[in-house]
Amino acid sequence: MSAEAVIVDVIRTPVGRGKPGGMLSGVHPVDLLAGVLDTLVNRNDLDPGLIDDVIGGCVSQVAEQSYNVTRNAVLAAGFPEHVPGTTIDRQCGSSQQAATFAAQAVMSGQADIVIACGVESMSRVRLGSSTQGADPYGPRLAARYPDGLVNQGVSAELIAAKWGLSRDELDAFAARSHALAAAAGEAGAFATEVVPVHGVDLPGSPGSLADETVRPGTTAEGLAGLNPAFRTDELAARFPDLDWRITPGNSSPLTDGASAALIMSADAASKLGLEPRARFRSFAVVGSDPLYMLTGVIPATARVLERAGLGHDDIDAYEVNEAFASVPLAWLAETGADAAKLNPRGGAIALGHALGSSGTRLLTTLVNQLEATGGRYGLQTMCEGGGMANATIIERL
Repeated sequence: MSAEAVIVDVIRTPVGRGKPGGMLSGVHPVDLLAGVLDTLVNRNDLDPGLIDDVIGGCVSQVAEQSYNVTRNAVLAAGFPEHVPGTTIDRQCGSSQQAATFAAQAVMSGQADIVIACGVESMSRVRLGSSTQGADPYGPRLAARYPDGLVNQGVSAELIAAKWGLSRDELDAFAARSHALAAAAGEAGAFATEVVPVHGVDLPGSPGSLADETVRPGTTAEGLAGLNPAFRTDELAARFPDLDWRITPGNSSPLTDGASAALIMSADAASKLGLEPRARFRSFAVVGSDPLYMLTGVIPATARVLERAGLGHDDIDAYEVNEAFASVPLAWLAETGADAAKLNPRGGAIALGHALGSSGTRLLTTLVNQLEATGGRYGLQTMCEGGGMANATIIERL
């Protein structure tokens, strides 16, 4: 019989703009991740020597995020040297996959206590720097897709066109994200999840509107003046029917951040006198068309619900990563889910998308949303570069 994997705690840093001068840009990514690791164990009065493994997500594993950034953060946090750490890359879903691996290790009996976490400092390690000057595909993959693959922004454009999403709809959804995140911050809804960053004077205090990427007062009308971000003459010639409606305003911003989840067996939590906050119910990961690479959230959602034996009526809150507004809007159109339950505290368009951190950031927000509302089940899903998606269902305890 498998063990039950429970979530004891989840935390995140506030998000900073992922560019020089952003409020977290002066923090080395190792230190950024180390900060949430030591905060997580300290606020749960946990001996870090009991941790079996630390599994972290990071996408741009080069420069300051190279050489196994998770292991380096484990040591920087002061954990005993016998505590291991590893870094994985499932693109935007890296730390969601880390949480899945952590829970599966517990459920299989191979571990009792695991931390899943993630970090991305997009101000210090530029997006795309891991492939700079290199061909990441090779001739065989190029031969399979002779017309060529595209970046995620173009994929978001293709999705908007396929699902008939207008520029007005995309901008209205983006404005909704900022409004919900601003309202949540002002109401103190993030108080139990946002933790200080050592050496950084944050605006406000934990629980206030400390996230640097949230713009209160954002309107669809204001966003309408922004120009498309991904159109080039070459791409316009390749896709002559696109009207190019994805802009910086209806996309997630470059972001710095880190997050972490303390995952253990129910028995270990009981022995340590720790109160579990949620448990894992089911997991799914799928591949999808790499041209429409962000649509995997649709089949991943169907699969994770089927594995849990649940339907959309059972789900009390959804976290669908807002890489671009077209992704959750296409997801809504295909699933028929209740839009009021979608990203109720705002999403990545407002709260940022610090790539490697986003999976456990969404998990953090989802746990807190369920607790605040008395909801039972939460579902999170994340589109990923290359045409993949993760989905996870948790149950509040």
